[in-house]
Amino acid sequence: MSKAMTTESPADQKRGISPQDLCDKVAVTNQSCCRFCGTKLEHTFVDLGMSPLCESYLSADHLNQMEPFYPLHVYVCESCFLVQLEAYVTPEHIFTNYAYFSSYSDSWLAHAKTYTSEMVERFGIGASSFVVELASNDGYLLQYFVEKKVPVLGIEPAANVATVAVERGVPTLVRFFGRETARELADSGKQADLLLGNNVLAQVPDINDFVAGMKILLKPGGAITMEFPHLQRLMEENQFDTIYHEHFSYFSLLTAERIFAAHGLTLFDVEELPTHGGSLRIFVRHVEDSSKPVTSRVTDLRAREVSAGYTKMQSYSRFAEQVKETKRKLLEFLIRAKRGGKKIAGYGAPGKGNTLLNYCAIRTDFLDYTVDRNPHKQGRFLPGTHVPIFPPDRIRETKPDFLLILPWNLKDEIMKQNSFIREWGGKFVVPIPEVHVHE
Repeated sequence: MSKAMTTESPADQKRGISPQDLCDKVAVTNQSCCRFCGTKLEHTFVDLGMSPLCESYLSADHLNQMEPFYPLHVYVCESCFLVQLEAYVTPEHIFTNYAYFSSYSDSWLAHAKTYTSEMVERFGIGASSFVVELASNDGYLLQYFVEKKVPVLGIEPAANVATVAVERGVPTLVRFFGRETARELADSGKQADLLLGNNVLAQVPDINDFVAGMKILLKPGGAITMEFPHLQRLMEENQFDTIYHEHFSYFSLLTAERIFAAHGLTLFDVEELPTHGGSLRIFVRHVEDSSKPVTSRVTDLRAREVSAGYTKMQSYSRFAEQVKETKRKLLEFLIRAKRGGKKIAGYGAPGKGNTLLNYCAIRTDFLDYTVDRNPHKQGRFLPGTHVPIFPPDRIRETKPDFLLILPWNLKDEIMKQNSFIREWGGKFVVPIPEVHVHE
């Protein structure tokens, strides 16, 4: 195998170290090395400067206190092409008390409900099955399996979010997931027929421990589904604001396939989804399970990524400049609008919005305030920029000329819910892939 296709160095091969042994070893290496294969990280993907943790919303009495900022410098590994951030803070610090609740998006709930019905039909999930979700949040998805009388378990590290899931009737284990948790569950007879995780793979700093845990927890004939933003969509559509400290890694199909293969798991199907600006849903099985053949969708997407250059370092080097140009265009629009006496408000307080605002240095000199449906964010302030967060009613009260949609992946839902701004001539602004004003 070439250097780009192997996780073993010649020295490791001479010592008889297997790819699995190497995966175990990487977990304790210096964070300046690739979190999957251990190669030293030397190639910049994009540098977004210094930024606070995107979910660290501030109360009024903390506005004059010191606020930690960390480098938002993204690298790409020259061996496995995993795009990644260094881990400056521990997952415990980020996720133990979390401000993101999945159930506040109607479209995301609809997505979860549709997924449930599809998996029940495809894999024959029923009352005798066991479904486990990793990073199950507030029970937004597993509640639909519960409705169908399917036994479930959520695994969620944020106790405040898990409490909401339990209140919904979703059994939830408050733990970080990895080999240790997987072995405890498997030893107690709790292996999964369906093991799923939506938008969690990117949030795992020890990717080898996490995927190895999935191998342990999955029944011999079971299936894994994982959803994550597709790196190809991120690059082609300039979605740089989806980069923040809570997202440690960014995946192409090629890299994801390589990571799962290193742990005895085969990617046998893939779906391309519109969620979060363009995501992949991969289907994974044990390598020993021949009952689920690899579909043409996997081979086709793999070939498209190779053709698009995702196995060549030069393909990654072009991203940084297009990000800079998007920043320039957004600031030019805001400067023109404010000089023209226009009022600008934001909609949403998502993690991606905080990356965008901090990188572009957009504070209350440009953005009067933002609103969010999540009551856990209302009355607080965005990290870094200190833009105040209000309930959505604030829009009718102040009648802004422009509403900047920060969770642009939900723009259709948000524009429909807030179509009333057209009563006073208000317009919607979508910042990604570049500034676009919707009448």
